[in-house]
Amino acid sequence: MITLLLFSVVKGYTQQNDRLTMGQVINMARDQSPFSKRAETAKENSYWEYRRFKSDFNPQLRLVGQGPEYNNAFVRTPQPDGSIRFQPVDQINPRLSLELEQPLPWTGGQISVNSNLSYFEQFGGNSSTLWRGSPFNIFLSQPLFAFNPLKWDKKTEPLRYEESKREYVEEVESISREAARRFFDYLDAQINLQIADFNLANNDTIYRIEQGRYNIGTTSRDKLLQVELQLLRSEQAVAQAKLDLETSGLRLRSYIGFNDEQIPRLALPEDIPEFEVNYGEALDYAQRYRSDYLAFQRRKLEAERDVAQARGQIFETTLTATFGLNDSGSDAIDVYSTPQNEQRFNLGFAIPLVTWGRNEARMKSALANQRLQDYTIAQDEQNFEQEILTQVRQFEMLRTQLKISKKSDEVARERYEVAQNRYLIGKIDITNLNIALNEKDEAKRSYISALRDFWTAYYQLRELTLYDFNEKRLLYTPDE
Repeated sequence: MITLLLFSVVKGYTQQNDRLTMGQVINMARDQSPFSKRAETAKENSYWEYRRFKSDFNPQLRLVGQGPEYNNAFVRTPQPDGSIRFQPVDQINPRLSLELEQPLPWTGGQISVNSNLSYFEQFGGNSSTLWRGSPFNIFLSQPLFAFNPLKWDKKTEPLRYEESKREYVEEVESISREAARRFFDYLDAQINLQIADFNLANNDTIYRIEQGRYNIGTTSRDKLLQVELQLLRSEQAVAQAKLDLETSGLRLRSYIGFNDEQIPRLALPEDIPEFEVNYGEALDYAQRYRSDYLAFQRRKLEAERDVAQARGQIFETTLTATFGLNDSGSDAIDVYSTPQNEQRFNLGFAIPLVTWGRNEARMKSALANQRLQDYTIAQDEQNFEQEILTQVRQFEMLRTQLKISKKSDEVARERYEVAQNRYLIGKIDITNLNIALNEKDEAKRSYISALRDFWTAYYQLRELTLYDFNEKRLLYTPDE
């Protein structure tokens, strides 16, 4: 009876047909989980942020207008002799302008071309009509010795966008790793329930055997009570295993977006890929494709930008120049018939004479922050390389541990079969049988734990390098 029960449980461990695989669970998490939707949304947001940055370098055409501005009031009017009179006005004054603006990313200035037209009409006893406009006007605004944000954005924003694309792939691999972890949480619960059910049936059978032996006087009351206590503990273990299964199932369903109330039984991912991981190769892939390495470059540039910005705030000088054609007349056509030249030039500056150390403090702070960033980035790069080295070495160790755990599981299972047969013929007592049973259960759990550690490390390695060493392919290419 016990042998048949053991055979059914062992068969339940190894039968894989019509079961949900780890690959299927990971694909569900990637395709439909809330976390994958969030990663896709973040990627889309980064794309549109980059598009906005690109548009900052493009010209903009705007139509600017002001509707009829009507004014009927007494206004303060200075007289030639210096006196003041308040005279009534009743007038309307609409304006319209078409403007084309183009930023100059090389210099940080801006050039614009516009055409404008305005209309003025005075009502009442002194009625009059006047049109004024500029058929053509060029305006230049150029800061001198100033910080140029467009120049620095052109350096940092492409890196930031490239980071976001790589971060998306890393996030997908992180989702895969977490899905694998929750897969094993539920698998643990399923196997623990199988073990608990088996142990309950096994201990019930042993209890009946001990009762029979006690009735004929071949065993003691102490051994019978020991078996009964073991049976009660088995019933308690089954109840706890069912609760754990329900809890882990809920966590798995919520993570992968699984809509069915009942998750199918899971298949053990025992097909372990065979491939070699070289530290130098892994580090090379990580340095070329990980978002962190791009972030190191961007952070250095941002520190340099802050120094340039602090330096540019010392002298505030702006050059403005205007050239165009303008005219006025009683009719709109007068503005365009014989327009006159219009030129304007202005150089404004603000040179600090005494700042009580403000400019020096601003520059020193920016330079100190740049040095701090250099030291921090150097340490981060070292930690980056150390993380890759640790992961590669750990991965190979986990592969070895997995082979040992699998062999231990097979040996412990066979030992228990021998022990239970010896118990049935009275060669060993219940204590030794329970020891064999506990070793069998522990070996099974250790094997599942080793599988969990291996597959978690596998997806961790993919996330750290953005390379699949099993399929020998990149998980991301920069031209995507």
